[in-house]
Amino acid sequence: MIHQDTIVALATPSGAGAIAVIRLSGKDAISIADGSFKSIKSKKTLSNQKTHTIHLGHVIDGNKTIDEVLVSVFKNPNSYTGEDVVEVSCHGSNYIQQEIIQLFLRKGCRMATAGEFTLRAFLNGKLDLSQAEAVADLISSDNEASHQIAMQQMRGGFSSEIAKLREELLNFASLIELELDFAEEDVEFADRTQFKDLVERISFVLKRLIDSFAVGNVIKNGIPVAIVGEPNVGKSTLLNALLNEERAIVSEIAGTTRDTIEDEISIGGIGFRFIDTAGIRETKDVVESIGIKKTFEKIDQAQVVVFLADSLNFKEDVFINSFKIEIEKIKNKYPLKPLLIVANKVDKLDANQIESIKKEIPQIHFLSAKKSIGVDELKDKLLSFVNTGALRNNDTIVTNSRHYDSLLKALDEIEKVKHGLQSGLSGDLLAIDIRQALYHFGEITGEITNDDLLGNIFANFCIGK
Repeated sequence: MIHQDTIVALATPSGAGAIAVIRLSGKDAISIADGSFKSIKSKKTLSNQKTHTIHLGHVIDGNKTIDEVLVSVFKNPNSYTGEDVVEVSCHGSNYIQQEIIQLFLRKGCRMATAGEFTLRAFLNGKLDLSQAEAVADLISSDNEASHQIAMQQMRGGFSSEIAKLREELLNFASLIELELDFAEEDVEFADRTQFKDLVERISFVLKRLIDSFAVGNVIKNGIPVAIVGEPNVGKSTLLNALLNEERAIVSEIAGTTRDTIEDEISIGGIGFRFIDTAGIRETKDVVESIGIKKTFEKIDQAQVVVFLADSLNFKEDVFINSFKIEIEKIKNKYPLKPLLIVANKVDKLDANQIESIKKEIPQIHFLSAKKSIGVDELKDKLLSFVNTGALRNNDTIVTNSRHYDSLLKALDEIEKVKHGLQSGLSGDLLAIDIRQALYHFGEITGEITNDDLLGNIFANFCIGK
């Protein structure tokens, strides 16, 4: 999959704006741009300029001047794609953007496909495959944690760790393969004790990376939190307090929220997606009952459940007993989901009443969503469910499901090698499992790839990147 033609695309978001950037890449990028560029102060040509320089001038089509622009020139191999690259910064009018792109298409360019600039960077050895995928993650990052992980991966943190393991395993694989050439002489070039230590170390690292995916997936996609409870206990008010905006309709009328409302905020650099659900109660209202059904669907999808109650109801023993039963029902139905039990409207209770409720339900958290009392403490509790230790220590964290799948397969093959060493398996059989482990390592960084895999990966990129 080697492309020799010159591609063009809008590199900034579509639509009108202050400026837009149009990117060209390929062997004719500079000459095509040169044919439509006229310098303001001199008769300079872009092809005679040094790499990494910027030039002021006009984009012209025959005798027609389209726009005054800045043109950046990057000559191969010192560019993002490894090819000659030109970036035209023009005014952000939709008309101007299309006029310039259409002009370059007539001059011999082809419209770039999704992710084709980054694909060329990979094919030309500027990035390995995991770094290329990190580019897409960086573009889509919407909180500090996902940005930090994407930056670390794009700089090659994950790649270098995998490449080091692969190189060490490859060295031993070469010695094992060499033994097969001298099978009749019964010699061992690969020290089995050192090999066992290496396999143990690789197994340990793979398990650590695999375990990190649970955190990485949460950081990348955010944590869905369902806010549930009876009608009119303040679920919508709590959502508004968490988001610090009037996102949900608040009313004294029970059953106001008849559908789920979702929005996301960042807490401690981690994305949390809050879901305000319809109140759970017996109802004959058809629309409200549909909303309640959706509530249980959202609880199924959520990773954390906030079960909200009205503090004033705890004055009645009957309510406390029924509330405890409801808590147990949720715990039994969702035993693996963290459950936060929250009492709203704490501002209407005195200290003795609060202590009395705590004795009955020790794990309860008190707040007033309307007056924003205890809301920050609730955010801290939510953040405590995420193990951010690896993030703070700048450890490698896996966020890509393709990488996760390859790591699982590589670990499976390494475990086979480990078992083979323990049982004294012959070198030729060990070599089969080692080759498979190396194959799965290569899948991550791109040493092993195919057109279908690349097509699937880069199809998720935006056009122009």
